[in-house]
Amino acid sequence: MDMLIAIMAACFYLLALGLVIPGLTNSDGIKTKPVFIAALAAITLHILLLKDLILGGVGQNLSILNVASLISFMIATLTTFATLKMRVWFLLPVVYSFAAINLTAATLLPGSFITHLEGHPQVLLHISLALFSYSTLMIATLYAIQLAWLDHKLKTKKSLLINPNIPPLMMVERQLFKIILVGNTLLTITLITGFIFIHDMLVQGKMHKALLSLMAWGVYSTLLWGHFHKGWRGRRVVWFSLVGAFLLTLAYFGSRFVKEIIIGG
Repeated sequence: MDMLIAIMAACFYLLALGLVIPGLTNSDGIKTKPVFIAALAAITLHILLLKDLILGGVGQNLSILNVASLISFMIATLTTFATLKMRVWFLLPVVYSFAAINLTAATLLPGSFITHLEGHPQVLLHISLALFSYSTLMIATLYAIQLAWLDHKLKTKKSLLINPNIPPLMMVERQLFKIILVGNTLLTITLITGFIFIHDMLVQGKMHKALLSLMAWGVYSTLLWGHFHKGWRGRRVVWFSLVGAFLLTLAYFGSRFVKEIIIGG
């Protein structure tokens, strides 16, 4: 049953892709409603699959592939609903492709990392904040890449005005910093709740997660300060965003990837 749901969800994500990509390569407008309906069907099936994969047994199975699929679901949901008000079309091919790949991998390569969060609501709060902050800052990373692409096109004097699906450069930049501000605020709260509720957060084997997360928080905080007080923009913003995303990914998935995927434990 899980395999059938995964196949259907992946097909709807691919259908949404098929509706978006042609509009990115020509001047025809993208029809929002069909894309939204296809993506909403994929998201609905995706959450049903996650319910079985994560909550289908005793406790919660937070294997690395399940968590990756959960984060892909969150990013896909946020960007899909963002299409109703913002021109985020260039983000969707990457977002939907990763969502389809991650949910398929989680179904075909089941892992096990059982937790029991029902008896620890404060830990559940911390993990939820961590997932939301990571998802938000990954969307910011995609925005930063889009910003770099638009800046490159403008500098090479390639016309972008004929495609109504491409947002103005300044609009993308404003949205980028709003998203980073939200994501960094969530990351700040995540770190605070971690130090309060996770008593072994700094013990050997877990300290690297805290240190890498603090480093990522420092990168994003410096970027926000530089933009609002020094007027930073352009390539520097893109590099700061990529470094912050890399550090967070190492913090969230580094040791788990080694233990679950490479070692197989």
